[in-house]
Amino acid sequence: MTTPVNKVVYAVYGASGFGRGVMPLARAQLKSQLDAEMYDLVFIDDGERADIVNGHQVYDFDQFLALDASEKYVSIAIANSQIREKLINKLQQHQIGSWSIIAPTVIQMDDVQIGEGAVLCHHVHLTSNIRIGQFFHANYFSYVAHDCVIGDYVTFAPSVQCNGNVHIGDHAYIGAGAILRQGTPDRPLIIGEGAIIGMGAVVTRDVAAHTTVVGNPARILTAYPSGS
Repeated sequence: MTTPVNKVVYAVYGASGFGRGVMPLARAQLKSQLDAEMYDLVFIDDGERADIVNGHQVYDFDQFLALDASEKYVSIAIANSQIREKLINKLQQHQIGSWSIIAPTVIQMDDVQIGEGAVLCHHVHLTSNIRIGQFFHANYFSYVAHDCVIGDYVTFAPSVQCNGNVHIGDHAYIGAGAILRQGTPDRPLIIGEGAIIGMGAVVTRDVAAHTTVVGNPARILTAYPSGS
């Protein structure tokens, strides 16, 4: 279980469906940036698992900690944002760094700022004057238009259409194919902290924190007290 100490170990945390989808992006990114002898690329998974998944060694967290390496970096490929935050806190306690995985087909235009630990899958499009927090996930074919502000631990499923002047709170989840209508500079569309936007929903008005909306136009399905 040892790695030569001159190597850096990069890991994708999560070897289930999304993690297996992210791993080829990680592999291509590292191959384009580093010589092969400089790093190892592995999975971390704490559940029942095979030792090898799609050609990459799989370790549980304790085994990963025991690896002998000069540095270690982890990207969390788990859609549940609450679990993502717990794992990040655990990594930080062990002084393990995060890294962003960005597919080569991602388009970023003018003045786009993204926090650490992002996962941006193929054909994600970020236009101009956008602010995105830490540990953002944007799945395939999603876009974020101009003047949007997105918090920490936000998750976009595939093909989300986030139009201009939308503000999204921490831990919000935007389901596959959802459409968020455009706001205005003085009246942005607000998606509250921890809100869930259902698959295919068309959101035409603000969504309160910790509320689930579905349908076209989107309507409230459930609302939970803050912190529940």
